[in-house]
Amino acid sequence: MTTLSTGDSLTLQAPKITRSALALYAGASGDHNPVHIDTDACAAVGIPDVFAHGMLSMAYLGRLLTDRVPQERVRSFGVRFSAITPVNATPVCTGTVTRVEDGLAHLDLTVELPDGTVTLLGSAVVTATD
Repeated sequence: MTTLSTGDSLTLQAPKITRSALALYAGASGDHNPVHIDTDACAAVGIPDVFAHGMLSMAYLGRLLTDRVPQERVRSFGVRFSAITPVNATPVCTGTVTRVEDGLAHLDLTVELPDGTVTLLGSAVVTATD
């Protein structure tokens, strides 16, 4: 049985964001925006290199949750994108249970780069006990 309590923390080290991963994610998601896969297109608009899809980082936060609780226990999950995730970055996803109330655990979620840049801030509500 998995129970979440106030103060519990969750961590997921996401894999390095490679060009191959971005191309594969573009194909899987249908998001073929050139800023994620085409360095020439980036250069044409003054962006130094491709960067990760925001939804890819959100997917890693989803994995953070479902590594701890089954998907059917997730009641809500949302994020705000606050910075880009550059190619070759190694994001770390974290979650903290801020409170448990009426059988529901409320979590604050973050994706952070090694230099301290926070790329996503979010929250989730999950049932606290199986």
